[in-house]
Amino acid sequence: MNQYETVFILTPVLSEDQMKEAVKKYQKFLKDNGAEIIFEDNWGLRKLAYPIKKKSTGFYHIFEYKAEGSLISKLEVEFKRDERILRFLTVLLDKHAIAYNEKKRLKAKEEKQKTEA
Repeated sequence: MNQYETVFILTPVLSEDQMKEAVKKYQKFLKDNGAEIIFEDNWGLRKLAYPIKKKSTGFYHIFEYKAEGSLISKLEVEFKRDERILRFLTVLLDKHAIAYNEKKRLKAKEEKQKTEA
């Protein structure tokens, strides 16, 4: 199994509940197809670099997961069929990217603990 990272942008016209429901749909899709979700993060509503479908903002969400390569094409077909998705990008992570992401998560966790103390 390879490790992947998928970032997708949801249309800004969705309510908070609709956005969460869309994210849960893809979470469930990954798990039902044998993927192991390692990390996920909601980046929230952000300004786009350029307009997409006449929208200038979008809800960004990222998944980092382990899965078989054949799952990626199925996931991308699901993204293409969903009109709530403005854009998506899936990247195969190499050992350096995996190490970088782990270090970044550990650092964020330490920062959070410092602020809580």
